[in-house]
Amino acid sequence: MAFRFHPLTPDRWPDLVRLFGPRGACAGCWCMFWRLPRSDWDAGKGDGNKRRFAAVVRQGKPAGVIAYDGDVPVGWCAVAPRVDYVALERSRVLSRVDDEPVWSVSCFFILSSYRRKGLSLQLLNAAVECARAHGAAIVEGYPHDPRKKTGDAFIWNGVASTFERAGFREVVRRSPTRPMMRKVL
Repeated sequence: MAFRFHPLTPDRWPDLVRLFGPRGACAGCWCMFWRLPRSDWDAGKGDGNKRRFAAVVRQGKPAGVIAYDGDVPVGWCAVAPRVDYVALERSRVLSRVDDEPVWSVSCFFILSSYRRKGLSLQLLNAAVECARAHGAAIVEGYPHDPRKKTGDAFIWNGVASTFERAGFREVVRRSPTRPMMRKVL
């Protein structure tokens, strides 16, 4: 399938709302899970997280890319400087490996009817290009490397094999199923 990709900008916010639907992609997350301390994320589930993410987008901060099939938004990949992800900075398993200024691919959301069509790889490549356009030298991801079949809802960080196909290499693994992977641009 031929998809188009665009960075999320204020004028594309309605497309993201359409894609995420009333539940905010996954249980009211609105792509704020890594951007907030856990207690703030929990308290903001739903409309609170939606308002916070809308504010990020209105400020013009890089947030990610939307995939389109024609004019229909069908997928999302979050990418931003790692420093924008407060909760990621606190993670023991995903703590920094060095002091390099990296950009982070933090999540994917793809409409169920578009899954298993190669869209996650294309979204990841588009996210890397978005980061590159903003001056990134290194893009980092935190995919799952499942040992058994895992439901789509539990692999919102992506899977390691997709990152490998996009040219990412594992830099550290502090958990059997959670490698940290990087692509140097």
